[in-house]
Amino acid sequence: MEPNKPEVYDVVATVVSQEGACVVGHKVGDQIRFCQKAVQGEPICVDALTTLIPCVYAMRYGANFPWREDDPDTNLVPCPDVANRLVFELRRVAPGE
Repeated sequence: MEPNKPEVYDVVATVVSQEGACVVGHKVGDQIRFCQKAVQGEPICVDALTTLIPCVYAMRYGANFPWREDDPDTNLVPCPDVANRLVFELRRVAPGE
């Protein structure tokens, strides 16, 4: 573990693009924060949540994705609704940041 790096990170999911109309009402700019003991921010659709969780979990514990070498603290994850595509950017941050 590097000095001054947390063992567990928070992950902030932000809707960065949208095509169509999300049936739950997500829109560009919505944010959801995944913390140690809570999910904070906008409500999140269960379908999007099931897609985000594996990546959120990995990022919370320091995982990097080879396709994001330009910014290893981020990842893009699409919603599974192909008719109304939303894309979330996940950003790893220090707890409370």
